[in-house]
Amino acid sequence: MKHKTTTQIEGNKVSIDACGAILPLVSLLLNGSNRGKKDALTTYKLVSMKQNKERAVNAGAVKPLVDFISEQGSGLTEKVMVVLSSLAAIPEGRTAIIEGGITVLVEAIEDGLVKGKEFAVLTLLQLCAESVRNRGLLVREGGIPLLVALSQTGTAREKQKVFFVHHCPFKL
Repeated sequence: MKHKTTTQIEGNKVSIDACGAILPLVSLLLNGSNRGKKDALTTYKLVSMKQNKERAVNAGAVKPLVDFISEQGSGLTEKVMVVLSSLAAIPEGRTAIIEGGITVLVEAIEDGLVKGKEFAVLTLLQLCAESVRNRGLLVREGGIPLLVALSQTGTAREKQKVFFVHHCPFKL
């Protein structure tokens, strides 16, 4: 039987946030050692709750997350992509990610690992679904040819996520 971690138990997410854990976790992302940053990222399930997402964004979590994607070999990319995807689900998160985020997400699709590519596509979908401006940024950064290529040669999961991007109620 698989044991659940403290952050996987739904009731604990509220309790952990109520104790003020989001700010110290963001501080670890900003100032911690590589190990501290990894530990902070393993608590990504905390940001599955809307109020925790808002607190994380307001505490400045997005910029270091976007920066980590650019750092090749940090070992944090996949976890960062999961967290960014979660934060992109709220308007404040989308706004914060746009500042430099589309470029890094396009680069992650081009050069990243499979799981990271999947979450990069999902995050781009969230960023572009309701924003003509963001879709223009995606086009300008060269994301469309990469998405088309991924839809043809990617894994089944990548193709599925790209399919949703192409069949979303907007035109790129």
